[in-house]
Amino acid sequence: MSAASTFLQQLPTLLGVVIGALGSYLAVVRSDGARFRRERDARWEERRLAVYSDYARAVKRTVTLTYRVAAHLGNDPHPHPLSPQEAEPLLAEATAGRDPVGEALLMLGSADVVELAREWVVVVLEMEAFLRAGTRDPEAWQALMERQRSARQAYYGAVREDLALPPGHPARWLAPALRDQR
Repeated sequence: MSAASTFLQQLPTLLGVVIGALGSYLAVVRSDGARFRRERDARWEERRLAVYSDYARAVKRTVTLTYRVAAHLGNDPHPHPLSPQEAEPLLAEATAGRDPVGEALLMLGSADVVELAREWVVVVLEMEAFLRAGTRDPEAWQALMERQRSARQAYYGAVREDLALPPGHPARWLAPALRDQR
């Protein structure tokens, strides 16, 4: 038997090995690419969750301070009133802390989340203006608080939707003393 005929007899086996190796290589490359994309998406999702949480904490810090000032003015039942003079540097600090996380939110957040974050902070700014004016109107304050709570709930809903999280708690609960009054 000649070398050429031996080669031709072994050619199908050789082609099978080459095709198998090529197929294995392509499967590994495709699998690695899919794993890389999943890991990258998970990292970005974690970053977005961190930014969304940081922004919520920053806005909530301002909200809590406004509750305390409102209590000082007789508009809110918060147990730890704070005078506007005492609150001013704390509010300025809260605003300064909100700015960097707001920028991160603009860069990483979905359009819906960013829009609802804007709506939430606009209500919070209205709450601050209400207090800076020294307004003493508990009913108007309650209306602002309800708008703020609804805006916060909408923000959280958009965050959950963006991150494909299950629906969460609406975060509306009253202290026992307030529940008893209703």
